[in-house]
Amino acid sequence: MYIVVDERESVTEQYVAGFTAEGVAARGLFAESFQSWLSETPAQDLAAVTGFVLGDCGDRPGATQSIRSLSQAPIIALNETRSLEQTLALFTAGIDDVVRKPVHVREIIARATAIRRRVSRGATPATTPDRAGRLVVHADGRDPEIDGQSLLLPRRERHILEYLARNRGRQVTKGQIFAAVYGDLETACEESVVEGHISKLRKKLRARLGHDPIEAKRLAGYTFVG
Repeated sequence: MYIVVDERESVTEQYVAGFTAEGVAARGLFAESFQSWLSETPAQDLAAVTGFVLGDCGDRPGATQSIRSLSQAPIIALNETRSLEQTLALFTAGIDDVVRKPVHVREIIARATAIRRRVSRGATPATTPDRAGRLVVHADGRDPEIDGQSLLLPRRERHILEYLARNRGRQVTKGQIFAAVYGDLETACEESVVEGHISKLRKKLRARLGHDPIEAKRLAGYTFVG
């Protein structure tokens, strides 16, 4: 899920619509309410954010510091004018990348993916294999692979598998999955929707692997165990 921050509703709506068209969850926030939203959002919900897009929101260096104290998700700033001084100031503040508008959301997604890939090289692998090494879940939007062959999945199922794999060994709730995949941290979780996607996903994985790499506990949640 991407969080788009700007002082203008038209800008946030434009980019949220763009992400949605690409099958990626996103949410727009007004600049004036972003800091309070950031401080009030539970850590488990912030973990569902895969990138922050900061447009015209006043104190972007301050917003960047606040984000970095709570999340390691990529932060991309949007500039409407070419200014070397402003760009250098944003990088100094901790922004991961600066792009000039207009920019397509595909480029934003590609840049955020590249940032996560660079970070993963120095921390955790960019892919998550199962215990036998047969199932590999990629962290860059590619379909997972089983025995070297791609397993084609609908985007919702792929996003759910990626989220579970990123949290390998940790139980996540249906609400967390709903927030991560649909980008909605306020609407009550539609459990039947999550259950339906995961049921189909587990069936496909069992058919190819011969076992279920996702452990389910009734009324508790799901765990990627590999």
